[in-house]
Amino acid sequence: MENTPLMLISKEIPNDSRIGSKKTFSFLVCLIFSLSIVFFAQADAKESTQLDSEENTYEKLKIFAEVLSLVESSYVEPVDSKTLIEGAIKGMVKALDPHTSYMPPEAFRDMQVETSGKFGGLGIEISIRDGILTVVSPIEDTPAFNAGIQAGDKIIKIEEESTMDMTLTEAVSLLRGEIGSAVNITVFREGLDAPLLVKIVRDIIKVQSVKKKVYNDTIGYVKIRSFAKTTSNDLDKALAYLDKEGITKLILDVRNNPGGLLNQAVEVSDRFLANENLIVYTKGRTEDQNMRFTTHDKFKPVNYPMIILVNGGSASASEIVAGALQDLGRAVILGTPTFGKGSVQTIIPLSDGSALRLTTARYFTPSGKVIQENGIVPDIVVERKPVAKLEKDEKDELDKEPAEKQKMRRFLRERDLKKHLKGKTSIDGQENEDVGDVDSSVEDKEQAELEEDLEKDEQLRHAVSLLSGWDVMVSSYKNKEQNSGPTHLSFGHSN
Repeated sequence: MENTPLMLISKEIPNDSRIGSKKTFSFLVCLIFSLSIVFFAQADAKESTQLDSEENTYEKLKIFAEVLSLVESSYVEPVDSKTLIEGAIKGMVKALDPHTSYMPPEAFRDMQVETSGKFGGLGIEISIRDGILTVVSPIEDTPAFNAGIQAGDKIIKIEEESTMDMTLTEAVSLLRGEIGSAVNITVFREGLDAPLLVKIVRDIIKVQSVKKKVYNDTIGYVKIRSFAKTTSNDLDKALAYLDKEGITKLILDVRNNPGGLLNQAVEVSDRFLANENLIVYTKGRTEDQNMRFTTHDKFKPVNYPMIILVNGGSASASEIVAGALQDLGRAVILGTPTFGKGSVQTIIPLSDGSALRLTTARYFTPSGKVIQENGIVPDIVVERKPVAKLEKDEKDELDKEPAEKQKMRRFLRERDLKKHLKGKTSIDGQENEDVGDVDSSVEDKEQAELEEDLEKDEQLRHAVSLLSGWDVMVSSYKNKEQNSGPTHLSFGHSN
């Protein structure tokens, strides 16, 4: 049995010209010898059908050895064995799903700093979709975002190199470069007649994962841009700030959030769910890939009525959060269907400093829905009108009145109008106390920015509108319950 590999090679490759160099020959003998020991040792303990499969694998390895030897000995130009072996590995993983990849040592080191909250690059999450390099999401306030890159853009060229059949690892290595240097990418975008050439200057990507605002005095808004190491802590600070501001409802925005760390998705979900609730579970081929993640009692859950904003750029960890809170009836999901990236990648370091990024399981929501490919379907579907269309509509409307009046309108209130009708306290001779005189210009500017957010963002405007009427709806249903019997009103739904 131990001499079989050498005997097979000798029979199929009868002379030195086909075998190649002694170095290659020795390498092939060692490779096949080692693999055969593993395969046949396992085969002895298994059924005959499994044995047949392993023998077939062994036969294919023999063919691989022949091709490797022929290329190394007879290719038109010399090629070192390292290049050939790495090429073979890349070809093997390319036959799997787009998220499985081989990372040479340099790429593995780059990957390790991506989730630290500070890394170099353009600020986009990319994936292979239908064989095409696709933007999952640009990260806000990064070079790619500021250059106008959008979720769903198809990257067809990086500089002059076509991305056809390019792996994710290869694409990442081309997109990254020296800080301050520029890279030209050509993208195809639905709705455009021709590809778009975009020049982006590389920079250090500092991701502020959480930002916060208050709309209509009582509606808190939290935007999670990515799930990095500090996301849950940053969320705690944002929620504490909003609580002091007296909010009574909350909007959680994970649009264009490409995902990140699984433990952070679990931590974020935990902030909004009661104890002992299932958040997400995974299923793979081996027992150690089957995991369940549940809430715990470390934190008092935030119980504001909630809307979560999602879109086609919401992926991975974002979908875990949205799926858990939707399934458990904790939040209403508003926007457009999410990306559908619901697979688990395990990073396996290899002996030479490289690594294998291997898909090992799928994510499932608490009710058993598969996230992979399907994504999360919103409870309320609201399309977001493209910014260019919005700006055109606004321009057409504003063209109807003088420019100066347009500027004044943003800051004027009823009390600023000549001969305005007095309020009740003014009629009684008690003028309203103007608490905003000290910082009125700052407050007016902040209010104008909030109003501009709502004008340009239909999904956000819809969410604010729904939450603004929530108290009225609750009060109405309570009155109805008192007058005509029990009525159930839930925020969200459960399956």
